[in-house]
Amino acid sequence: MSQLIDLALQGGGSHGAFTWGVLDRLLEEPWLHIEAISGTSAGAMNAAVMAAGHTDGGAAGARTALEAFWRRVSQAAAFSPLQRSPMDVLLGNWSLNHSPAYLAFDLMARVFSPYDVAFGALNPLAKVLSESIDFSRLASAPIKLFITATNVGSGRPRVFRNAELSSNVLLASACLPTMFQAVEIDGEAYWDGGYSGNPTMTPLVQECVSDDTILVAINPVERLGVPKSAREILNRLNEVSFNAVLLKELRMMALLRKVASADDAEIAHWSRMRIHMIRSDMLVEFDSSSKLNAEWAFLCLLRDEGRRAADAFLTVHGKDLGHRSTLDIDRLLEGV
Repeated sequence: MSQLIDLALQGGGSHGAFTWGVLDRLLEEPWLHIEAISGTSAGAMNAAVMAAGHTDGGAAGARTALEAFWRRVSQAAAFSPLQRSPMDVLLGNWSLNHSPAYLAFDLMARVFSPYDVAFGALNPLAKVLSESIDFSRLASAPIKLFITATNVGSGRPRVFRNAELSSNVLLASACLPTMFQAVEIDGEAYWDGGYSGNPTMTPLVQECVSDDTILVAINPVERLGVPKSAREILNRLNEVSFNAVLLKELRMMALLRKVASADDAEIAHWSRMRIHMIRSDMLVEFDSSSKLNAEWAFLCLLRDEGRRAADAFLTVHGKDLGHRSTLDIDRLLEGV
């Protein structure tokens, strides 16, 4: 049995190590063949690193490249002032909420822009990406890549493809405007792709033949209870905004299923897309500050949870690939 699939990878800072674990587990299955990946922010970096590694050494090369990338991320973060406080280390909390440096940084971000401070023009991931990816090889990589960044001027998404990829494109896709200055590409300024597509589903339909897309979700769509503290409110606002465009695209798929016509090939393809999701309740337990925690132990914890979640998905739904959706997107039409 051989199954062609696409992947849709969300962004979420260091929580992207969960996606690393998912990919690591999926790459162990020789019957799964990845046609394309749409990614944003950390999802974009995982996608590019994996595709580059796969080009050089197949599935084994992709797994090796992913581990090397996340090790470099952790090593670069070791020099950051944003570290857990002794209290959080003692209590086993992975958040930075009691870190004096993080609290000062959080306050500054609400008062000053990245253009007011010197470090706003610097992104430590630039060096990590240049050491991890041979972008010249990505142009001819067999896995199609679709990387989303948000055009600051128009507010619209721009999807970059293999031959257009560079460190700057990946940094643009992960450019949070409260932390970093906008990244300029072809004379245009770009921010994080999560604002306009997290990730973008359209090219997986329009430019691919696979009918199965596995969405690796990092940002929770639903949370119980009402956020009360300022930090909880801001965290939930970010989750809602970063999921909004994706939910609209999934809603469109559900609607097209009901009105699809065999006379329109593209609409017919939209309507027959089978959507699957790999997610974890563990990620709901971590607040937004933990997305800046790149300690190796934390990244490994997230990686192991990603492997566990992917393994659970394959055990329960592996046989559904190629046959039926396992994510109920029709319920997104309720109340619309």
